[in-house]
Amino acid sequence: MRTVTRIALVLVIIGALNWGLIGLFQFDLVATLFGGQDSILSRIIYTLVGISGIVSLGILFETHDATDTDVEHTRFSNPNYGTEFGDEPDFTEQRDAARRRSDDDTTL
Repeated sequence: MRTVTRIALVLVIIGALNWGLIGLFQFDLVATLFGGQDSILSRIIYTLVGISGIVSLGILFETHDATDTDVEHTRFSNPNYGTEFGDEPDFTEQRDAARRRSDDDTTL
């Protein structure tokens, strides 16, 4: 179903761009490419864009819970924003070992 949603979203974006061209420039790209608004190809494209809009409505109501096991859905739902205030690694053991080594070197 994920592929169908992506295809629907692409068609909705195409439709939105076409409506933007109509609104701004009174230019219908779909009609120009496929032989006018009354041609069968243009009507098929318009119908597919409309169906895609209905399919894309499901995206509005999709939930992305942290308990979701699907990797595609959880990949962006729980981002890890690392900041300077986050947990820092504890290097005290390495620092103490380096001090012991330097103390051993100075006593020789």
